[in-house]
Amino acid sequence: MNISFLSRLLHSNSGRTGLIKKNILASFFVKGWLIVVQLLMVPLTLHCLGVYENGIWLTISSMLVWIDNLDIGLGNGLRNKLAEYIAKNDIQGARRAVSSTLFMLILFIVPVALLVNIWIWNADTYTFFNVNNQIVNNLDQILSASAIFVCSTFIFKFIGNFYMGMQMPAVNNLLGTLGQTLALIGTFVVYISGSHSLFYISIVNTLAPLLVYVISYPITFGKRYPHLRPSIKLVDKKSIVELFNMGMKFFVLQVSAVVLFMTTNILISRYYSPEMVTPYQIAYRYFSVVQLLFFIICVPYWSATTDAYNKQDFAWIKNAGKTLDRIIMGIMAIAVLMIVVSKPVYNIWIGDGDLVSSDLNVMVAIYVMLLTLSMRYSYILNGFGTLRLQLIMTVSAAVCYIPLAMLFCKNSNDIRYLLAVMCAVNVPGLVVNTIQYYKIIKGKAQGIWLK
Repeated sequence: MNISFLSRLLHSNSGRTGLIKKNILASFFVKGWLIVVQLLMVPLTLHCLGVYENGIWLTISSMLVWIDNLDIGLGNGLRNKLAEYIAKNDIQGARRAVSSTLFMLILFIVPVALLVNIWIWNADTYTFFNVNNQIVNNLDQILSASAIFVCSTFIFKFIGNFYMGMQMPAVNNLLGTLGQTLALIGTFVVYISGSHSLFYISIVNTLAPLLVYVISYPITFGKRYPHLRPSIKLVDKKSIVELFNMGMKFFVLQVSAVVLFMTTNILISRYYSPEMVTPYQIAYRYFSVVQLLFFIICVPYWSATTDAYNKQDFAWIKNAGKTLDRIIMGIMAIAVLMIVVSKPVYNIWIGDGDLVSSDLNVMVAIYVMLLTLSMRYSYILNGFGTLRLQLIMTVSAAVCYIPLAMLFCKNSNDIRYLLAVMCAVNVPGLVVNTIQYYKIIKGKAQGIWLK
């Protein structure tokens, strides 16, 4: 990623590219701060809870991500439909989509919250998470409170998808970063108070994002976009059906992605120990910095691609693809450098350069780069709305992952085998995404390649 390339990107005169440029610049500042926040959160939480309880919190967080992604694809459905309506200047259609999305999210999450709490208070959660009740004696309370706050955030988080559909992902990034910053401040307060309670850490980390989204609601729909404010009167069957048709595809993708990306902590906790979750997550958090950097650049292209695709502007799409290819090469070079300097970085960051083994480090780096490279194609395909093959490949990977992961976990004490499985199941999807992308932009896609 050289200076002259960035200069050309920043001085592009295209209206669509200009909007992307502004969002990338804003997102770099916002996400740059988020990276700092996340890096600070790791040693702070580790020192606050210790390796064992920190591993438990990371495992619980993985479960909460499941809830966070169970929006039946409505969030991403809104994102695509809103971009379509705005491209066509259909304000009434856009408001119906916003209203219908909010209504359906509320209708869906209330029973989910009840079912999750029924499970928590009736299941043996200590056995499920492989937690020693002599060390943590209030696990059910921690899970219940965290789930309630996450379910509440689930509703208001659609505001972020609203801004994504408006081709302003930087605002969505800002909301997420403010929530994480507030959580960091809360965690620091818990740390200096000396309580070092897993319960307080869970409350701080789940309540902070909710507060940010609740505050952003009146600012968004009361001040900035009153003409798009949700109304129960505008909820209609046609909009719900359109959102479901688009959203269900995203929903299946999200659930499958959760199985692939977020069950690892639980598998490590159950089959190895909560303590082993910590080094894996430290390595993942370290290398996810490069994924986050590419995410900042790639996300604005999703809704912009939807706009270009609806206007049949394939020249812009091809140029955007070339830009992303150059950027991904720079991202990979950064990842290699991060492997080389990882031990001294860990020494400075968490105070223990030997907590993460070199083999684990390399495996996690390979895994993250596979995900990042796949993102380069999947986000553009999402913008096209061509999700069928992604569905097939992601679901197939998820179906294969769990039994293979359990098999290796049961028969090996080496976490590297689990990471090898994680890498292997993601390769076929990357290959298919790449082929489909080039078929579409070359005008050679037919049948399932266009669905």
